[in-house]
Amino acid sequence: MGALSLTCSAENHKTAHSAHAAAHEALLANNKSRIDKSVITDMVKTVVSTREATVATDALSAETSRLLDDLLDEGRQHIGKRYVHGAKGPSAFDCSGFTSYVYRQFGYSISPSSRAQYLEGTPVDRHDLRKGDLVFFTSRSSGKNVGHVGIVVSADNETGKFKFIHASIRGVKISEFEGYYVPRYIGAKRIIN
Repeated sequence: MGALSLTCSAENHKTAHSAHAAAHEALLANNKSRIDKSVITDMVKTVVSTREATVATDALSAETSRLLDDLLDEGRQHIGKRYVHGAKGPSAFDCSGFTSYVYRQFGYSISPSSRAQYLEGTPVDRHDLRKGDLVFFTSRSSGKNVGHVGIVVSADNETGKFKFIHASIRGVKISEFEGYYVPRYIGAKRIIN
């Protein structure tokens, strides 16, 4: 009789365990959608706060924005001045002489060579440009190397189009990123972060 009661007790225990496991699985299944919603909500909050932090980091401080506006105003004061190869300003410029002159007026020393300027600063994607960035192109005489540089005046980062001020062979002027410049575009650098 003792063995029989032990067997019944073991069967009862096994049945009770199975019933408990089934109840536990049903409870988890019922709560699964709430748990998933909670996890998803937390993930969304994390992604949104990370994106807001990135946007805040990318946004210009008021002081930096004023500095870049002043830098562009300085560049615009030279519109119409003639192009002379090797000229570093202020009465005449070549492309890199112009960019180095404008930046120097605000305490930034960059090389007077477009190829050397391309090695300075922080690389910037064409769809992340902002005013004050340097944009680089090949020229008719540079082959596939950097041969021309300008300063971004404005940018539409959705389309990748921008306007830039530069010392072209026709003198200092503002041009749009179109036509001649599109296939010659090499990249951009940010000097003022």
